[in-house]
Parts: sequence; C-alpha cells; structure tokens
Amino acid sequence: KMSLETIISDAIKTAMREKDRVALDSLRAVKAQILLLQTEARGAEVTAEQEIAILQRMIKQRKDSYEQFTAQGRTDLAEVEEAQSKVIEKFLPKQLSAEELESEIKKIISETGAESLKDLGKVMGVASKALAGKSDGKSISEMVKKLLS
Repeated sequence: KMSLETIISDAIKTAMREKDRVALDSLRAVKAQILLLQTEARGAEVTAEQEIAILQRMIKQRKDSYEQFTAQGRTDLAEVEEAQSKVIEKFLPKQLSAEELESEIKKIISETGAESLKDLGKVMGVASKALAGKSDGKSISEMVKKLLS
C-alpha cells in the first residue's frame, strides 16, 4: 500500500503540471504536516490513524477559517479555505453518511451496553477509534448524544 506521503507527492506533481494553485498550496501544507509528524516520531512508523488525524485537523482548521471569513464578509478568503478543504478531503477514507453513522453507533451502543448519557465517555471512546477517518469527532459526538438521550 502506498504511503500517504507518496500519494501526496504524486498529487503535488500533478498540481504543478496543471498549474492548480489551490491544490498545490493545500497539498504542500499536508506534506509539511506529514514530515513534521515523521520528525516527531523519530524513525517510528507513522500510522494510518495519525495520517488521517492530520488530514481531519487540517480540514477542520479550514472549515473554521471559512466560517470566520464568511462572518467577516470576506467571501474571497472563505472560498479559498473551502476549496482547500475539498482538496484535502479527497485523501480521507470515504466518509459515512448520517444513516451509516447512526447504524454504526447503534451497534457500538448495544455492544458497550450503554443506556444513558452517563455512558457517553464509554461509547465515545469506542466510536472514535472504530470510526476514525470515516467521520469527524463532532458528528460522532452529536450522534452519540442524540442516541443516548
């Protein structure tokens, strides 16, 4: 299986050939984060989970910036953030639909024997690991709360 770093490097070459500024900026930012993670790992293997977490964090940062820029009426800047998050999202595993997420979390709730919101932590722990990369933390948390309420 090709590493995310290799996949991103190939995508950077394509973006350069196509003179796709947005993709280039987004991909270079991702590559920088991966290299940083490898440096911090000091030769240890960087896991797929860690790579997914980087991508999710970068998408979240761009979505947050998008909201801030939109609130300030800076649609030009907001559009760049949105375009970048779309580029980065392509490298995540396929995201679960709301229905798929609900059914996965229902399974986890029955497996953990959770009954109410006081079991939130137990369910979140399992769900976050099981669904890493397939859904973001906020969506998982909202669904767990909805189903436990």
